[in-house]
Amino acid sequence: MVTKDPTSRLNARVIGICIAAALGGFLFGFDTSVINGAVDALSEHFSLGAGLTGFAVSSALLGCAVGAWFAGPVANRLGRVPVMLLASVLFLVSAIGSGLAFGVWDLIVWRVIGGLGVGAASVIAPAYIAEVSPAGVRGRLGSLQQLAIVTGIFVALLSDAMFANLAGGAAEPFWWGLEAWRWMFMAEAVPAALYGIFAFRLPESPRFLVGRGKLDQAAQVLYDFTGVEQVNLKIQEIKNTLDSEKRESLRDLAGSLMGLKPIVWVGIALSVFQQFVGINVIFYYSTTLWRSVGFEESDALTVSVITSVTNIVVTIIAILLVDRVGRRPMLLVGSLGMTFSLALMAVSFSFAVTTTAPDGTTSAELGGPWATVALVAANAFVVFFGATWGPLVWVLLGEMFPNRIRAGALAVAAAAQWAANFTVSTTFPMLADVGLSLAYGLYAAMAALSFVFVWRFVAETKGRELEEMTDSVNARRSRTRSPSRR
Repeated sequence: MVTKDPTSRLNARVIGICIAAALGGFLFGFDTSVINGAVDALSEHFSLGAGLTGFAVSSALLGCAVGAWFAGPVANRLGRVPVMLLASVLFLVSAIGSGLAFGVWDLIVWRVIGGLGVGAASVIAPAYIAEVSPAGVRGRLGSLQQLAIVTGIFVALLSDAMFANLAGGAAEPFWWGLEAWRWMFMAEAVPAALYGIFAFRLPESPRFLVGRGKLDQAAQVLYDFTGVEQVNLKIQEIKNTLDSEKRESLRDLAGSLMGLKPIVWVGIALSVFQQFVGINVIFYYSTTLWRSVGFEESDALTVSVITSVTNIVVTIIAILLVDRVGRRPMLLVGSLGMTFSLALMAVSFSFAVTTTAPDGTTSAELGGPWATVALVAANAFVVFFGATWGPLVWVLLGEMFPNRIRAGALAVAAAAQWAANFTVSTTFPMLADVGLSLAYGLYAAMAALSFVFVWRFVAETKGRELEEMTDSVNARRSRTRSPSRR
């Protein structure tokens, strides 16, 4: 009789700690999207032009890049859980400060502080989840990070719509005489506090504990949460992949390909492509976008909420499929779908009519059937992204690197992702001034390139233990094609 490997099974404990860790992803989504409903009110309140509006929206991403860059080394020195606690404090401070901002520049400072927390959470959650998850269900548990992100986006947009509707508009005064957009920011304080409370109760990563020589604690975590019965054998496997005598640093990522190991470049490219398809334009600027299509502010906020619900549904579908279908096939399908839907958006907005307001600002308006086509295409884009590139990039980043360089390599890849996100978010208002067809045409081209990249360089990691991961892309690809029987 064949006995099923216990490390391929889900158990309530590991699900619980992965959900708690993924709360960082919830705050990631909430923090980066909460400004969506406040963009127009901020522009009016602080009299901002297109360039400064774009910077105010994307300023948090600068903090994200810095937070992601340093999260890996800090996590290797102090542990995964302390980084989560630090991130929760940064989220809390940012929420209160942004809501009480006196001007655009101190708002930007508070947003950058929140970005530091987002960057740290974006690195530590997928690394931690990968390190505590059984191999056979690691894809599903790793996808919880993306589910948490899109849920955070949904709650942020829903709370934005709620505050705007209750106050009669995002710029209107609400509780205690503060404008509704200020309460949009301060609402984040609640999940930030919960994240810190839950993080206090999380066990440390067994791979971090082994690296620090805390073998008894590592054995207990492996047995209780991951379902490993032969813990001594597993600990020895982990030790064999760790350089216990040498503290990990970014120097360990050095390699023969333009200064880095090839596998690190694959992670960076995955991160950059995930952003260069323009997904966060939909979530940061969707309210403004739908107003250009002809919706009133309240209706535009409602459409943004519906779009985020769609994102949640398709992310759940991805969680159900990832450990059955695999990472690579789903990414390829997603790239094709995004290319088609973005190209359709570019064509739709080529029929937009540009109008100029008395203050000199321009806006594009769609009429006739093209408004409907643009709406359908945008939601199709969200479906293809949310079911593939959204969750699977985080799954791959959490599992594709060797144990010894995982946190550092993930930090570099996540920092590259935030830098790419900043570039897209900052340039969109200026590209939109030139023409939305140009913006979405560029994003469609990036989606097409992402297909070529995955086909050529991304290997399948489904069902493989973290201890099997190597530095070499070619070795990983050959092992994926001809897996050994175990």
